[in-house]
Amino acid sequence: MKIIIGLLVIAAFFANELFAQPVAFPGASGFGSQATGGRSGTVYHVTSLADSGAGTFREAVSAPNRTVVFDVSGVIHISAKIKAAANLTIAGQTAPGEGVVVYGNGISLAENTIVRYMRFRGSINMDRGACTVNIDSIKNVILDHVSIEWGRWDNLHIKNSSNVTLQYCLIGEPIDPQRFGALFEHPTNITIHHCLWIDCQSRNPKAKAAIEYINNVVYNWGVSGLVGGHSEADHFQDVINNYFIAGPNTKGNFIGMFTATDHVYHSGNIVDDNKDGVLNGRAVIDTDFVHEKATLVTKKQNLPSHTVTTESAEAAFKTVMNQAGASLHRDAIDQRLIGYLNSLGAAGKIFKTEVDAGGQGEMVEAKGESDSDGDGIPDKWETANQLNSKDPKDAMQVKSNGYTPLEEYVNQLVTTGRN
Repeated sequence: MKIIIGLLVIAAFFANELFAQPVAFPGASGFGSQATGGRSGTVYHVTSLADSGAGTFREAVSAPNRTVVFDVSGVIHISAKIKAAANLTIAGQTAPGEGVVVYGNGISLAENTIVRYMRFRGSINMDRGACTVNIDSIKNVILDHVSIEWGRWDNLHIKNSSNVTLQYCLIGEPIDPQRFGALFEHPTNITIHHCLWIDCQSRNPKAKAAIEYINNVVYNWGVSGLVGGHSEADHFQDVINNYFIAGPNTKGNFIGMFTATDHVYHSGNIVDDNKDGVLNGRAVIDTDFVHEKATLVTKKQNLPSHTVTTESAEAAFKTVMNQAGASLHRDAIDQRLIGYLNSLGAAGKIFKTEVDAGGQGEMVEAKGESDSDGDGIPDKWETANQLNSKDPKDAMQVKSNGYTPLEEYVNQLVTTGRN
C-alpha cells in the first residue's frame, strides 16, 4: 500500500508540473509574471486608427477576456482617457511596420493584464492632474517593452495594487506641470527591472511601496532620481545593480526624500554624475542612503517566485540601451531619447510640453498579413505549424506547455519577427 501511495504522489507531482501555469510569456519575471491576460478568451483585431468605433483600440480593450492584435500600424489619436477591461493581452508586437502609438490621453488598466511592445503617450491637452498609464487597485499585471511618455502629473501611477511587473520599459519625458516619472502609492509585490527612466524632474519612481528595483537606468533626473516614501507608513525597497547617470538638467541627488520608515536593501548600484560622456561611475555606498535618513537592512525583502535574472549595473546599461521601450521597431521619439542616454551626460532635456520636444509625428501605416479565420494567427504561420487556417478554435486551445497557439505565435514575434 505504501508503494502505491508513493507512486500516486509522484504521479501527482509530475502531473502538476506538466500542467502548471506558465509565466505570462517566456522571459516574464518578478511579481507580475503569473498574469494570464486574455488566454483562452476571444481575439479582437484592431483594424482602424480612429479614436472610437468598430475595429479601434478603444473598442478592443472595452470588454474582458480578449487578446488584442493589430492589423494596422500608425498613430492612434485619442481625445478621452481609455478605461480597459480585465483579463486582456495587448499584443503590440503584432502590429506591422513600426508598430502603434496611443497618443493624446491616458489609459487605465484592469486586473490580470499583459501589455507588450506598446507606446502610450499623453499630451499637454490632458487634464492637469492626468497620468499616461494608471495601474490602480488591481493585481496581476505585467508591462513588457512598453514606452510611457508625456504624462502631465506623472507618466505612471500605481496605487494599492499588487503583483505588478514593469520590465524593459521606457518611462520618459513627462511634461508640465510636474514633469515626474511615476508615483507608487502603497502597492505591494512590485518588480521594476531593466527600465529606462529618462528626462524626469523627479520620481524615478517615488517608491511608497514594497518594491524590488533591479537593473534600471536613471538618466538626466532634475531635482532627484529614485525617491523614497518619506511617510509615516513603512516601505520596503530593494535597490539592486542600477545605474544612475546625470545629464544636462541634473541638479539634485540621484536618490532623495528617504526617511527612517524606508527600509532599504541596496547592492551593486553605480552613480555617474560627472557628465563627461564616459560611463565611469562610482559605487553607491551605505552613506549615500544614510545621508538620506533611510533605514538600511542586510537582506533582500521582496522575494517573487519567478526571480529576475540580475546583471551587473554595467551590463544592465547595455541591455537597457538596446531593449528598453517598444524596441522591436523604435520610432523617432524613442530613438531620440536613446540618443540622449548614449551621450552620457551631454544631451537630454526636461521639456514643458510634447510640442517643445518635437511633438508626435505621423508614422508610415502598414497592413498585417492574411488571417482567413480571424483567430489572430496569419495563415502562413498556421500552415507552417500544422494548424488549420480555416478553424478559429484551434488558436485558443491550451497546450501541454500551458500556452495557446496564439500565445506561441505572438511570443515568437519577439524573437523572429512577423516572418
